[in-house]
Amino acid sequence: MQEFTGRQIEIMEAATTRISRYGIQNLTIKTLAEDIGLSEPALYRHFKSKNEILLSLLEYFKAEMQNRIQFIPFKKEDTYAERLRLIFNSQLQTFTNKPAIVSVIFAESIFHFDESLSSKVAEIMDMMQDYVKANITKGQEAGQYNKLIGASTLTTIIIGGMRMTVLKWKLSKHKSNLVKDGKTILDGMLKMIEK
Repeated sequence: MQEFTGRQIEIMEAATTRISRYGIQNLTIKTLAEDIGLSEPALYRHFKSKNEILLSLLEYFKAEMQNRIQFIPFKKEDTYAERLRLIFNSQLQTFTNKPAIVSVIFAESIFHFDESLSSKVAEIMDMMQDYVKANITKGQEAGQYNKLIGASTLTTIIIGGMRMTVLKWKLSKHKSNLVKDGKTILDGMLKMIEK
């Protein structure tokens, strides 16, 4: 994982705040430098471009997500459905606490022409997909989920449903309760596959 300096983290947090308030399209080096009281040349000493800031933000989130999910305190007796709920609850709680990261992850139309940004978003999505698919596969092997639908297809359905829930929350300007809505959607999907 890339190591960030204290100043770089400060700049990324300021970028996150600006994205939260004004949207990703209003993030510029000029406004960001003003937000943290730096000159533009001083900011350029830490990041070469706006895209490098966004790329670092995504890398920072990916590392945080991996760390957070790996250290969820699963109990030995937890079912695979309970474990999946804990993973998604952790993710949705993080989105609720840091809504700007959702704006960055869901800005793939803006990233369409930047290969490094779109591939970083793809890495984050792939990581989540791997966690869900491993859960489904192990749950099917343990006889806790039915095997009517393959693990890959179920993973796509679950992630698609959760992604739609996050997008609706984002479009509502965070007025709905993301954790509660996500739990309701996930519970509904789990009812269809749990034995």
